[in-house]
Order: sequence, then structure tokens, then C-alpha cells
Amino acid sequence: MPYDAAHSEERLYFMTIGRICRRPPVVCSPETTLREATRIMQQRNITCVVVQNVDGSHGIFTVRDLRRVTASCDANPADLTLASCMTPHLITLREDAYLFDAISLMSRRNFHRVGVVDHAGHLVGVLTDTDLLTFQTRTPLYLINEIERAASIEQLQRLNARLFEMINLAYKAGVDIRGVVQLLAHFNDVFTQRLIELLDQQEGIRLPPGAAYLSLGSEGRREQTFRTDQDSAIVYADDFSPELMPQLERFAERLIEGLEQLGVPRCPGNTMASNPLWRHSLSEWKQILDNWIGTPLPDNMVNFGMFQDMRVLHGDRSFEDALRTHIYETAHQKSLFFPYMARNIVGFKPPVGMFGRLLVEKNGPCRGRIDLKKGGLFAMVRGIGLLALEADLMGGSSWDKLDRLRELNLISSRSLDLIEDSFSFLVGLRLGRQLEALTSGQKPDNCIDPERLPERQRTQLRSAFKGVDALLQIMRSHYKLDMIAR
Repeated sequence: MPYDAAHSEERLYFMTIGRICRRPPVVCSPETTLREATRIMQQRNITCVVVQNVDGSHGIFTVRDLRRVTASCDANPADLTLASCMTPHLITLREDAYLFDAISLMSRRNFHRVGVVDHAGHLVGVLTDTDLLTFQTRTPLYLINEIERAASIEQLQRLNARLFEMINLAYKAGVDIRGVVQLLAHFNDVFTQRLIELLDQQEGIRLPPGAAYLSLGSEGRREQTFRTDQDSAIVYADDFSPELMPQLERFAERLIEGLEQLGVPRCPGNTMASNPLWRHSLSEWKQILDNWIGTPLPDNMVNFGMFQDMRVLHGDRSFEDALRTHIYETAHQKSLFFPYMARNIVGFKPPVGMFGRLLVEKNGPCRGRIDLKKGGLFAMVRGIGLLALEADLMGGSSWDKLDRLRELNLISSRSLDLIEDSFSFLVGLRLGRQLEALTSGQKPDNCIDPERLPERQRTQLRSAFKGVDALLQIMRSHYKLDMIAR
């Protein structure tokens, strides 16, 4: 396939499903009979109808459901109502989700259709697998399927190189950076989940029931660019059997080893599930969180910031809600938690001097360059996360949190636009630098040499740091930091 054609085709996968799904759903009540429903389906030449439940939720009745009911029903199926034979819960995606979100969800869950809802949660359409056939010639779905079918870690290693090619193509095509990062995060999840399956199938190593493997930090937010190191933890039930502990420990150790084989280095700070300090029961994690939140020492704030973005990647998903509820309740019980966290965050000032001069690092591995994480991304991620936590918004990426803060009108739209544009630019600049490093066989990092940037990008970088400073000023004012004793 010519490069330009491949270029154009990959960009299709970053279209929003709202642009593809334009037909309004055909909606019936639960009391509608199968006779009436099938008549409607035949007249409209459709393969499903949506069922509006009394509580406002939606079910769905499809041709597959019709075949199933007809084959298994002893009475006259035509007189049955949809309430008795529909699929009760229609899985939905928002209309601003990307096409690859729908493709990966349908592939992963073996669905043939998903509902499409607007920002208010109103159903606006149904996207079917038939709608996607046009797009399935050279797609991320194929790579996802290959990952899910990989029979060895060695195969996963080879597929990892394909991932780099796909992300590089999308980035150079000018695809929205939020979409590129979401795709990359999804692939990283699929790689880890397939590795877990291989360990189970080939080595008999598995996570015991009553436990969960947690992704932390940027991976927890589904916001990582290329995975430069691992951040993870494990939580298990308070009544977890001591006899199962060796099995849990072996799972954690082997998974970390496997990820390292796939090219994901170990965390230099040892924030990994293989470290006993990051494996605890639910009650123990709650006590640790109480200490981190109640004692705002620098190390505690770093650890909390890492853990705040946790999500269950494998295992019992109920732990995620339990931990998030505890974080929210505990944080709001400690009157000084938010201002002290904010004071720590505003200490990370953007590297801009007099007259807008960009300041480079004088020492360390980024000497002579700007550390984009230290100079901007860290403060933005932590600041957005703190404001969101105060508003009871947990989970999702920094973009997701900004969307929800916008809906709550907690910050002016103008400020949020500046913050979001700045964040997206910095993430995109870092990803571009990482792609350059990987292309030339170097280890990716967070550093950029401003002298090597075109003048236009240097101007954009200065503007992005103004966005960082705007967020810090909002936090300084909101949390009244000038009134806190040093």
C-alpha cells in the first residue's frame, strides 16, 4: 500500500464514532411484542431495535435474539414481549470516542453493536460491526487481534515493534495527540493482559482469587506515552488465605520479569508489584493511604500522587471502587490535605526566565536541555488531579478530568482551554522526542533541546509554559497558599 494511502487510512481510526454513526436509533417499549418488533425491523431494514427501560436505561433486541428465542420457545414466540427476551443492557460509548475505541471494545467483548450517547448520556445511535467493515483493511484492530493470539513472549516482543510503527505513523499524520495516547495506552493494556494469559497457560502462574493487579501513575490514567518504566501494585482481600500468598508473590515477580522481557524497564524507585512494600491487603492499603494523606511529607505526597491514579488492570475490580471511595473520604476529612498538596505542586515552576527565555537544566541527565516532565507535565497532571479529586472526580486521563471540570464550571472556560492546549502540546512534544529517540536506537526520555526546535515550536513551548503557570496561579488562589505558613 502506498505511504499516502496508509497515512489516510490510519487517520480514519482517529475519527469520532459520532461522525460515523448518524442514523437515529429505532426505539421500542419493553411491552412491544416480538411480532411488532420484527415487523418494524423488516420495514426499516434493520437488524436490531433499542428497548427503552422504565428506569431510563436501554436494552437491545437483535436478529440473533430472535433466532435464539424462536429455537428455544415452546409457546408462540410472536406473542412474547421484548422485556422477556431482549439483551437487558446496551453497552454504550460517547459520541466523541474514537473509532478504535469501538473496534477494540467489540473485538475484546465479542459484541456486534454498541450504543452511541451524547455528552448528556442520551442515546443518539447504534454502531454495528457492519458499519465498521469498510474500515477493516489495515487497522489497529488487526494488531490487537495478533497480540491477543500471540503464543509466546517472543511473539509479543516482535509485535511491540509493529506498535512503534503504527504510533509513529499516526503521530506523523497529525492525529490528535489525545487519540494517539489513548491508542498507545490501550495497546499497552492488551500486551500486559496477553502476557498474563500466557503465564497462566504456559507456566501455571496466575493471580489467586481475591486479589487485583493495579496500574499506577500515567499507566493508571491511560496516559503514558512510551512505557519508560513500570509502576504497579497489588491489593488483596483482608481474609486472603496465607496459603495463597506464595502464589500471589510468584505472579507479581514473574509478571514484572515478563514485562521487562517485553522492553518495559523496572521502575528505578521499585514502585512495582514485585516489591512487598507495594503489595498489601485492602485494610493495609487504607491505613497507608491514611498516613500519606494525613502526613503531607514530600515522599508521602509523591506516593499518593502515584497511587491516586490507580486502576485494576487484572483481577477483582471491586477493589478499585473501594480504594477510590476511601481516598475521597479521607482526603476531605483532612482540612490541610488539599492546600499542602497544592503547595508541593506549585513548587514545580515552568522553566521560563526573564523576557520569556527558556531555562535549561544545569546538571543531571537533562543537562543543557529542558525536562518536560519536571518543567510542566508533572505540575499539570498533579494539579488537574488534585482539583478533580476535590470535586469527587477520580479515574480517567487528565483530559477526561478537564472535560468533567469544564462541565462543573469550576474553572473558567478560557483558563481550561489554555490549560488543555498547553497539556496537549507538552504531551505531543514529549511523544515526538521519544519517537525520534526510538528511531535512532536511543532510550526515550522526557528531555528536549530548545535550540533544536524550530522557532515556531519554541514559541509554542513558551505558550505552553504560560498554561502551566496559569494552572499554578489558579491553585495558589483557590487553596489560598499565600496564607499557609512555610
